Amino acid sequence: MRIGELSRRTGVHAHQLRYYEAQGLLQAERGANGYRDYDESAVLRVKQIRHLLGAGLSSEDIAYLLPCAVGEAPELLGCPELLTAMRSRLQRLDDQLARLARSRGALADYIEAAERTGRETYPPFDHPGLDPACGSAA
Repeated sequence: MRIGELSRRTGVHAHQLRYYEAQGLLQAERGANGYRDYDESAVLRVKQIRHLLGAGLSSEDIAYLLPCAVGEAPELLGCPELLTAMRSRLQRLDDQLARLARSRGALADYIEAAERTGRETYPPFDHPGLDPACGSAA
């Protein structure tokens, strides 16, 4: 099948399919006319790629995992190397969540302190977009 049909059957834009091919996630034969020709298994492969991308995996991670993928969801066969890679990715996500939680806490503290200081120092003001304490738009 050509790229347009694969795009229609999977709901994935042709430029994304080309990207998957460039990343080594998807393979296509080339016809004499130079057009990409995908076999039927490409539909399943694209669905697997989309599910794994939805889990926050990078194309590099997915390239590593795809040989262990079975079915559309996909189910991943649990070889030790695969589990190590997935645990590593999970740890990176946990680290990112912890950094975001710290940033959120700090921002909430700044907001609370600014609101407390503003209430103690300045009377209410009428202009909804202008903060007279800061001299700028809120």
